[in-house]
Amino acid sequence: MDFLMSGLAACGACVFTNPLEVVKIRMQLQGELKAPGTYQRHYRNVFHAFFIIGKVDGLAALQKGLAPALLYQFLMNGIRLGTYGLAEAKGYLRTAEGTISPVRSAAAGALAGVMGAYLGSPIYMVKTHLQAQAASEIAVGHQYKHQIFPPQSWKVALAAAMVSGIAVVLAMTPFDVASTRLYNQPTDTQGKGLMYRGILDALLQTARTEGILGMYKGIGASYFRLGPHTILSLFFWDQLRFFYHSYTK
Repeated sequence: MDFLMSGLAACGACVFTNPLEVVKIRMQLQGELKAPGTYQRHYRNVFHAFFIIGKVDGLAALQKGLAPALLYQFLMNGIRLGTYGLAEAKGYLRTAEGTISPVRSAAAGALAGVMGAYLGSPIYMVKTHLQAQAASEIAVGHQYKHQIFPPQSWKVALAAAMVSGIAVVLAMTPFDVASTRLYNQPTDTQGKGLMYRGILDALLQTARTEGILGMYKGIGASYFRLGPHTILSLFFWDQLRFFYHSYTK
């Protein structure tokens, strides 16, 4: 839980500070290995950089690289703060007398920081490439032309389905669990359920007896089913429409 809370806290901060990271990356790459005065300064200061990026690249460009930035923050800070918090909770930072040891604290902090930075380095590289990408008139540094997926690729639809699927399964799984149990419950001779009076009763009984997590049983299977099911449904629908219109012309 220490790792999870630390990572989520860092991700929350990252959403608000990522535009400053984009500006920082651009300014650090500006004039790379060029003597002062021999290159065009696209970004004069922080505020000017914000204005120019928003004007030329669009406001959305100020959040470039957000996905890898969030993953990096979750991984690096989750490991860094989580490891340090674990060491503190286990008492490794205290002396035999029970006082905090500055040497042990510094060593634990340094080790946790090194682990987080090392494991997060590949993600940070991807983040930097994406944040450096700019329109040609304000581009600085080397421009990597990453495209995550080719245009019109089925992978775009699959990725969209998998991302949106997170919200869907979080909202729908409790009702899915309740409906599954309603359909599967034993009935009397009149067909009336013997365990649940309705969907609300099923939700309440599940929550009271099994806790909140009981309402999310099977969420993993639901999530990994949703993406392929959505993309295959849309694929078959599109193909059937194509064949229909081809033969009815």
